[in-house]
Amino acid sequence: MGFFTKPQEGTSAGALAPLTSERIRARLDDRDAQYGVDDDGDIGGYWDGHLFYFFLLGQSSEYLQIRGRWNRAVSIEQLGAVTGLVNAWNAEKLWPKLYARAEDDVVGVYAEHTVDYEHGVSDEQIDLHIACAIATSGQAFDTLDESFPAEAALARAEFERE
Repeated sequence: MGFFTKPQEGTSAGALAPLTSERIRARLDDRDAQYGVDDDGDIGGYWDGHLFYFFLLGQSSEYLQIRGRWNRAVSIEQLGAVTGLVNAWNAEKLWPKLYARAEDDVVGVYAEHTVDYEHGVSDEQIDLHIACAIATSGQAFDTLDESFPAEAALARAEFERE
């Protein structure tokens, strides 16, 4: 079998179970995480004031993408500065992938960590994926906060009031 050849139908690539939203929720429950499920079945919650979603993507829902949004209101005039910081992060770090985009009058910054689990996944791998995505996204968001301390302080105060 070649490196890029899939196992033939009926053969086993291992004893790993398929990725499901139920398994993701079980891992979050084991961590006592606070989260919800929206009308589309997407799982989401807040970590350190930043919204994270857990998406199952692909034809067979074999990709787990954890996407976080930096919860800061940085004016659109700062898009160039934010994009420079995001590009520097992406050039120096393996994950998460960051991107910035204009959203009306503010800059939205997103962190994504996506893994293909086509051949199945263990509970430990799901747990590691969750921990890695949230921790490294938090590090990226903290790095951005250092460049925008006023926006970070304002967002933290607003989040704590809620």
